[in-house]
This record gives sequence, structure tokens and C-alpha cells, in this order.
Amino acid sequence: MITKIFKKNIIIVFSIFLIISCESNDNNNAVDKKISVQNIPTSPPSIKRVVSPTGSKIYFITPKNDEIVSNPVSLEFGSEGVEIVPSGQNKPATGHHHIIIDAGLPNMNLPIPADDNYVHFGDGSSSTQLTLEPGIHTLQLLLGDFLHIPHDPPLYSEKITVTVE
Repeated sequence: MITKIFKKNIIIVFSIFLIISCESNDNNNAVDKKISVQNIPTSPPSIKRVVSPTGSKIYFITPKNDEIVSNPVSLEFGSEGVEIVPSGQNKPATGHHHIIIDAGLPNMNLPIPADDNYVHFGDGSSSTQLTLEPGIHTLQLLLGDFLHIPHDPPLYSEKITVTVE
């Protein structure tokens, strides 16, 4: 009987020792993994930007800078040296318009945001009508490639100011 109890205790002690040994190795491996991950050089994600056609530009045809307008505000965009096409078309020397309303230019290394300040024209249109709150507003065009990413260098219009009555 004593031998049976002794054998059980030895097995239990050995099992505990084995578990502790395994946990110790796992912890050491975790530390090694943390150290090796920390030593990996990192860099920001990189998005390939489409090259702008030389001499190309985009601009507002209407309204003109400092114009007084009423709702709905009619907007017409012009372009030179670049073909305006719907988004998703990956062809050379093409892009589609975005209007920036009362905001600055976005990060040029990321897709153009889509919200109330950054209006996308992924359908390839070059005119629209907007309803803006009465008051002074700034408007600027920014051309996006097939994935809504600004070209390199970016193609953007002069910022204009309009007053909505």
C-alpha cells in the first residue's frame, strides 16, 4: 500500500515538474518572440500613386472665385491633359473629380476621404448642383485615380470662395 501511494506521489511530483518546465520554456519563447518582433524594422504602408500627365490641370469653370450664388449651387469642372472617367478605370492619363468643401487637402498618400467635406464624383461627371448652407464656403477640386488616390504629383484646382445667399 505504501509503495502504491509513493508511486502516485512520485508521478504527481514528476507531472508538476514537467508542467513547470514546459511553462518555463513557453515563457522563454514568448520573451524571445517579443524581442525578435521588437527588432523588426517597420515602415509606414506604401500606396503606389499614379503619375500625373505632364502639364495637366483641373479647375472650376463655374462658379468663379468670390462669386455670390444661390441654392442649388451649379458647379462645372474643367480639365486639361487628363481624361475624366468613372472610378475603377485604370487607364493612363485618367481620373475623376472630388470636391473639397470647407476643408483642406487630405493626406495625398491615402485614398481621398468620403464625407460631407469630400464629395466624390466616381461616375466621371464634370458638373453637379449642390445645396450649401447660406454663408461663405471654400471649394477646391482634387483629382483621384481609379482607386480614389491622388495622382503624383497631385492634381488640384485653386481654392475658390463663394458666398451662398
